[in-house]
Amino acid sequence: MKVGDIALAVVLAAVAVVSSAALHNMTTVDRPIDLLGFALAAGTGLVLAARRRWPEATLAANVVLLTTYLWLTYPYGPVMFTFSVATYNVGRYLPLNRAAAATLIALAVEVTHLFVHPASASGLYGLIPASGFAIIPLAVGVMVRVNREAAERARAEAIRERVSDERLRVAQEVHDVVGHGLAAIKMQADIALHLLTKKPEQAEIALKAISETSTEALDELRATLTVVRGRAPAPGLNLLSDLTDRMSHAGVEVRLNVVGTQRPLPAAVDLAGYRIVQESLTNVLKHSPVKRATVRVSYSDNAVDIAVSNPANGVPAGDGFGIPGMRERVTALGGQFSAGPTADGLFEVRAAIPAKGDA
Repeated sequence: MKVGDIALAVVLAAVAVVSSAALHNMTTVDRPIDLLGFALAAGTGLVLAARRRWPEATLAANVVLLTTYLWLTYPYGPVMFTFSVATYNVGRYLPLNRAAAATLIALAVEVTHLFVHPASASGLYGLIPASGFAIIPLAVGVMVRVNREAAERARAEAIRERVSDERLRVAQEVHDVVGHGLAAIKMQADIALHLLTKKPEQAEIALKAISETSTEALDELRATLTVVRGRAPAPGLNLLSDLTDRMSHAGVEVRLNVVGTQRPLPAAVDLAGYRIVQESLTNVLKHSPVKRATVRVSYSDNAVDIAVSNPANGVPAGDGFGIPGMRERVTALGGQFSAGPTADGLFEVRAAIPAKGDA
């Protein structure tokens, strides 16, 4: 039992006892209060200490004590509020059907004193206030329970959405890292197979590139998973030169242009920009017969603009989390994204991401 429940029970018991003592001379039909009356009045309140743990048992004990009190024609008054608390309690903690059934049974038992002593509590007209002491608190308890359950469902749904978003984010990160690394490895492996019998010394260079690329991909995947656990910084646009070097080793000729003063960016913007360039170059490596691309990063006061273009022969496909994933990253940050052929015969991926202030 909680301290608050015990305190409430003691207060209600005290109110019932004091009010019974004060009201015993107000009507001619009331029996003068005595020790039994005080004990019954106090008991109606004290049993409420167990109201959360045993709602139905608490209501049953309360209604037995209260009905006995009323059958003996002790003063009718604030002692009834203990009954209201008991009925509120079943509405608050029990399913509606059980709460309603328990309350109706308790009310039926409690009003029997009106038929035994019709002169008490204004006779049979006392059915109206007696019912009010039960039905209204029950309804309030049910509403409180329903509202709290709705709030708990909303919190649970919010948690599920956050978990789902995090899973999607991790899937995108792993896709970007693994897809980039595997595409580069496949390209170098094809080159090595082609050169193995004709120019074995050049095949050795391709095999070394495979080893280096796989090591770098594993390191980046490890770093990505570490970022998910919150223990390391995510890659950003400051690492584009390393990315373009890796792509050059994989067989894509990359020209990197940076316009404006490179500055720290918010972490989400920095990561999104890096992944957009990485995914775009990976698509060039995987899908374009012309392994050549230009990366342009423009810094302004309020945004960073990223453009990756390559000859449009063999337009990069948007499979998996590719182009749709890039678009989602940018729009989630309030930016604009486009991907498609241009008038001058290029395929261009362009993103404009708001980036006010420093990281």
